[in-house]
Amino acid sequence: MECQECQKRPATLHFTQVINGNKTEVHVCEVCAKEKGYMTYPEEGYSLHNLLSGLFNFDSSSIGANSNPTFKQTKELQCPQCEMTLSEFKRVGKFGCAECYHAFSERLDPIFRRVHSGNTKHHGKIPKRKGGNLHAKKQLESYKKELQTLIEKEDFEDAAKVRDKIRGLETEMRKGGDDS
Repeated sequence: MECQECQKRPATLHFTQVINGNKTEVHVCEVCAKEKGYMTYPEEGYSLHNLLSGLFNFDSSSIGANSNPTFKQTKELQCPQCEMTLSEFKRVGKFGCAECYHAFSERLDPIFRRVHSGNTKHHGKIPKRKGGNLHAKKQLESYKKELQTLIEKEDFEDAAKVRDKIRGLETEMRKGGDDS
């Protein structure tokens, strides 16, 4: 396969990008990939530690900070229990104690968004064999929230459909509970 950029060299790198369900594939040679910015090579190499520390080094307080050289920085954010500082956390990548979550909470959301693709809350997974009715209960909770939203919007036709789903799921859960 030829490089899509230069049409001279064989394509050795294949990039696939999916945005909103639209898949785009790019096939380029190494030279064109470097020129077009598809890939970069740090001088000293790139390790997992560099990746994680790069994610943790995001500091939202520097955005909009006064660039005036006379600007005086206040004391660094520190955990009251273990006395770990925010810069130590960024360097190490681990908290010193459970209180660190509360002490650094205002600075953690941007880090979690970067690490977890925009999500700041972990919902967890439930194994199918051990979950029992938990999947159904979560679905029921979701339907109830949807029903409440539809009622507030006064979309009563769709609300009736969701209500019927709730009744069906509750009936199913009762039958499942009787069998065991």
